[in-house]
Amino acid sequence: MKLEGYLRSSVANLDATFAALADPTRRAILARLASGEASVSELAKPFDMTQPAISKHLRVLERAGLISRGRDAQRRPRRLVARPLAEANSWLERYREIWEQNFQRLDALLDEMKSNEKKRRRNQR
Repeated sequence: MKLEGYLRSSVANLDATFAALADPTRRAILARLASGEASVSELAKPFDMTQPAISKHLRVLERAGLISRGRDAQRRPRRLVARPLAEANSWLERYREIWEQNFQRLDALLDEMKSNEKKRRRNQR
């Protein structure tokens, strides 16, 4: 029962991560935070949107666990939280391995087809 709850939680976390990453503004915010913490006004600066609109994006990122809010006197800097990205990467990695295996089989098939074509041409001479 505990494993089932964990799996459900893990799937929900992945869903929240991918939903948050689906928006280009949120991806840009994460890219900015990868270079260090920033305030809401600093994060809003490169975008043509209001501070409340940026705050909505930040709430989505916070709910997904991708950023955290710090406290530095009057500032509330946001920081990148890498764990959910690592979990998403780990999930994607399993599929990358499958794709790599498929590409290797395709390469082998193409090599075999090229070899057969060369033999066929030699036999036609």
